[in-house]
Amino acid sequence: MRRRAVIGPAALLLLVAPFLAGCDSSIDRQRITTCRRTLPALVASDLPPRLLHVGRGSAPDSVRVDYALGQRQHRIDCLFDGGAGLIGVRMDHKAVSGGALFMLKKYYLETLDSEANDPVPAR
Repeated sequence: MRRRAVIGPAALLLLVAPFLAGCDSSIDRQRITTCRRTLPALVASDLPPRLLHVGRGSAPDSVRVDYALGQRQHRIDCLFDGGAGLIGVRMDHKAVSGGALFMLKKYYLETLDSEANDPVPAR
């Protein structure tokens, strides 16, 4: 009779955890990139926006982008679904309308323009 190795729930979790952690960091990177790329489309100014900080937002599944126009500091908060799907944007605490969000996603973020105008170009 052959013995079968039985993997317990704890051992299985130890095997799967690194892959799940990798997914989270990949999703985080996608979220950060998406939110950062909204900046050129949302900020209409003669002054170029200067990126100050990009990181996790205060709400779950959110990213915050801090930027400056001249001497004034501003922020964009992006809200995401459980993955990397953008479901809401706030500029200086004011929500972007559903129609504007749709247009931003469809006609800017899903095009090569958003990559070309990314405030932090790919290395």
